[in-house]
Amino acid sequence: MTRGPNYDLDLAISRIIKAPRQLVWSAWAEPATFGRWWVPAPYKCKVVAMDLHPGGGFVTLMSENDRPFAPHLSACFLDVVPGERIVFTNALTGGWRPANSSYPAPLTAVITFTDHPEGTEYVCDVMHGNRADCQRHDELRFFEGWNTVVGQLAAVVEARAVHRAEPPSTL
Repeated sequence: MTRGPNYDLDLAISRIIKAPRQLVWSAWAEPATFGRWWVPAPYKCKVVAMDLHPGGGFVTLMSENDRPFAPHLSACFLDVVPGERIVFTNALTGGWRPANSSYPAPLTAVITFTDHPEGTEYVCDVMHGNRADCQRHDELRFFEGWNTVVGQLAAVVEARAVHRAEPPSTL
């Protein structure tokens, strides 16, 4: 079943990342790399759980100005197709357990990775259950925050792609 966007309930961003899809996927699948880009700078991210399979936990903490790490996201992966798609929700935690709270509101995010002539098309569709939750997420500067994070992701993987493309040194 294919669904189209619901402009009253969904927020979405997309970007062409100038790196192979496998590198972009790896930046999601490797917790150490993921922590480098997942929250907008100057915040720092700590990955507590990333069980990248349906029902697996997805927990991150964040810190600013070297303050103690505080909760950022507690979620559950709903669907994972390696190299193609990640779906998670903050309405559940790992093991399909209902969440006690869903800040800023319950949401389901569908992240897709597709080949593009310039690298990878990276699309984030973030779905909400009602208009009020969608508006609240928008008012919390969804587009600014998620675009910043995707920009950070692009910087990490594009630098890796350039490094991999460099010919070996001949001295």
